[in-house]
Amino acid sequence: MTDARQTAAMHATSPESALAALDVTRDGLRSQDAARRLAAHGPNRLPEPPRRNPILRFLGHFHNVLIYVLLASAMVTAALGHWVDTGVILAVVLVNALIGFLQEGRAEQAMAALRKMLAPNCAVLRDGQRLSIDAADLVPGDIVLIEAGDRVPADLRLIEARGLKAEEAILTGESVPTDKTIAPVPQDAPLGDQSSMLFSGTFIASGTGRGVVTATGGHSQIGRISGMLGSIETLTTPLVAQMDLFARWLSVFILMVAAALLVYGYFVGHLPFREFFMAIVGLSVAAIPEGLPAVLTITLAVGVTAMARRNAIIRRLPAIETLGSVSVICSDKTGTLTRNEMMVVALAPAGHVVKVSGSGYAPHGALRGPDADTAPADQMVLQDFARVAALCNDAMLHPHGDAWHVEGDPMEGALSALAGKITGQGHRSFQDWIRSDAIPFDAAHRYMATLDRDPEGRLWIHVKGAPEAVLNLCADQRIAGHKTEPLDRAYWHAKIEDFASEGQRVIAVATGTAPVTQTGLTHLGLDAHLTLIGLVGLVDPPRPEAIAAVTECHAAGIRVKMITGDHAATARAIGGMIGLRNSARVLTGADLAAMDDAELAEAALATDIFARTSPADKLRLVTALQARGLAVAMTGDGVNDAPALKRADAGIAMGLKGSEAAKEAADLVLADDNFASIAAAVREGRTVYDNIKKVISWTLPTNAGEAMTIIVALFAGMALPITAVQILWVNLITGVTLGLALAFEPSEPGTMRRPPHPRGAPLLTGTLIWQIALISTLISMAVFGMYFYATDRGYPVPLAQTIAMNTLVVLQIFYLFFIRNIYGTSLTWAAAKGTPIVWACVAAVTVAQVAITYLPPFQAILGTQAVPLFDGMLILVIGIAFFALIETEKQMRLAVLPLKPDRHV
Repeated sequence: MTDARQTAAMHATSPESALAALDVTRDGLRSQDAARRLAAHGPNRLPEPPRRNPILRFLGHFHNVLIYVLLASAMVTAALGHWVDTGVILAVVLVNALIGFLQEGRAEQAMAALRKMLAPNCAVLRDGQRLSIDAADLVPGDIVLIEAGDRVPADLRLIEARGLKAEEAILTGESVPTDKTIAPVPQDAPLGDQSSMLFSGTFIASGTGRGVVTATGGHSQIGRISGMLGSIETLTTPLVAQMDLFARWLSVFILMVAAALLVYGYFVGHLPFREFFMAIVGLSVAAIPEGLPAVLTITLAVGVTAMARRNAIIRRLPAIETLGSVSVICSDKTGTLTRNEMMVVALAPAGHVVKVSGSGYAPHGALRGPDADTAPADQMVLQDFARVAALCNDAMLHPHGDAWHVEGDPMEGALSALAGKITGQGHRSFQDWIRSDAIPFDAAHRYMATLDRDPEGRLWIHVKGAPEAVLNLCADQRIAGHKTEPLDRAYWHAKIEDFASEGQRVIAVATGTAPVTQTGLTHLGLDAHLTLIGLVGLVDPPRPEAIAAVTECHAAGIRVKMITGDHAATARAIGGMIGLRNSARVLTGADLAAMDDAELAEAALATDIFARTSPADKLRLVTALQARGLAVAMTGDGVNDAPALKRADAGIAMGLKGSEAAKEAADLVLADDNFASIAAAVREGRTVYDNIKKVISWTLPTNAGEAMTIIVALFAGMALPITAVQILWVNLITGVTLGLALAFEPSEPGTMRRPPHPRGAPLLTGTLIWQIALISTLISMAVFGMYFYATDRGYPVPLAQTIAMNTLVVLQIFYLFFIRNIYGTSLTWAAAKGTPIVWACVAAVTVAQVAITYLPPFQAILGTQAVPLFDGMLILVIGIAFFALIETEKQMRLAVLPLKPDRHV
């Protein structure tokens, strides 16, 4: 094993010397050696980003306009000798800071956990077998397999490279992808010229290759560069940031009003300064939503965690709000709407069809011709199918008990299983053949080709790919035995349509010979030189949960559009199975290319299935749909999908089959590549948006009701129905509990039966302003009414204030149950039952109110007196009447202004 000084010069050595220096062969490390090296070198992770000192983080929660006002008020009340008031004010300040500190810590932990969930996997060779492992488990000496779209997981010395280009801008600043080869470069070559190396954190733009790990974690090139470490994203979204800014300006406005009232009361009204000052402090605390940003932040953290549990990992937090407004989901087909468990079900050599049976990726099954069982050994053309299927293939099958799993592309796994069924050799077919060169598959030419040497030393070319692309490479076709005849294109096109109409994915396979001296493959060298063996039909059945999810999206006013590279007939068949609207109409990439932007915008709206599309087509479709005012979610998995993912309102990358480039460009990563998880993410996005609206809709009206009570009392020149210290207490106990309970609200029953909410909807809608006016007025009337009722009965002022304060708290509790169901009735058993968190918060508030009302120590602090039982029951009746009134108003409003579906959808 080498040290850092030896690995630093790997770019200047030959591949064999690099392997020898790292004490590894081309078959990779043994598992035992990898475990020992992992223990010696540690995980392949960059050092954790520095975190703020907890003490400084705690002190940061005192940096707030209201906190400064409260601290100044505490100093004034202390100077006036009001020690109880001083203590209560300081308690409010400390509790507010403590809650914010704890919430921020939990939010950071949630984001850190999500970062770990996004840790990339990579393909390696260990014990001669291809495996997928967590990149954190890489060690020096591992052989890593890479392809276009991958993020390089560690510093690698290349030992194989085919058309390899890497984007190294994060290290070198060079925006153009760099060509990579296995040839050594001078030892003093700068980083940007080390073409024999790949560096951790860079991206593969094209081609395939293999490399041996030379450095991991902090010893890699990126690990040595300070300032490149990722930091935890601030837990905020545009709506939360907008609310935070609104709260700040509202605070400034209220403080200005309070100051004006203080001047007016002292110089004009000639009121006693001590009492009036405390009333102004109470007004400030009552009106300013000081806890709102913190509660919104925890609401967001709860939503992010809930989405992660549903396999939807948020990479960029504004996506949470965007998901709530999505009106179109553009989804890939394979693996997202379908199982991504391909199986060959039919072969079409010239003249007939052979049916293939089996289960999943198991390389065992039967083949049946048009009349009876087919004996594979007697059918040379089937042996040709098997040879191409096994050799023009980069996947590997692994048995896991009774099940088989594929390492690599699912379609290639199905072809490996087919080869095993034909040869009877299981997953070890044609292992004595040696690959000499390969042309990897890419979207430009849509086929893969290999140059393979048989045990007798002859060279064979094997090709598989899209039928149209492979047919263009063929001059003739195989018939019985090793005979050939001229290529009958019309026959094959008809057969392609037959397979595709049955929902099968169709690929063509071809073969040819090459001179024994040939060393490589080129696209030009294949053109019209091959013999077509036939067609392969594969099925990837729809996911049952995806069918249900599509139905749910349609009910939610969301159109689902399938964009696939498959044949149009295949796409049409799958679209019909999963329930897409207008599934009879399919547009291909060629159709899209013939349209101008205006035509495309109309076609994109009317069509739900797009076949034979390229990444460029995806980008055009997203832009066209957005031009019609729609919020678009787009799925993607390849490096070429990155532009469309960035352009979409919500870019969604596949976590299992997706390239690292796609994940970097996306806002959201699906851990299971399942369309049902997209629908679940939309549901959670709507729920988070609803809960944020509920928090705002609960906080602003209740705060306004408290403030209006004090303002009316001040202008009327009467005693406050609730003292300033009691206002402080109410804000402390209800803001911490009742407001926070809304962060954990589940989805409402009709969440996915409503149209998407408009993008860029204003914070203060007409409905919210009306709600603030109505609720604050009703609260003020109830509080004053109970206060006057108490004084009319001859109760002392402290008891009347206690009754008024408890009335305020009870009204806030009933308003909480009202606001939990903003889109439907609250008069159901489910709504009344609430959630455990809601009842825990209500119980906490109730216990706290009973304590300050009836326990002498708290009575002395807050100036309360015990409320008689009859009056307590009356307060409860007032709360029920309040609830019935506002619920009736809501039902009237919903009846007059019903929810209307999005006009675009």
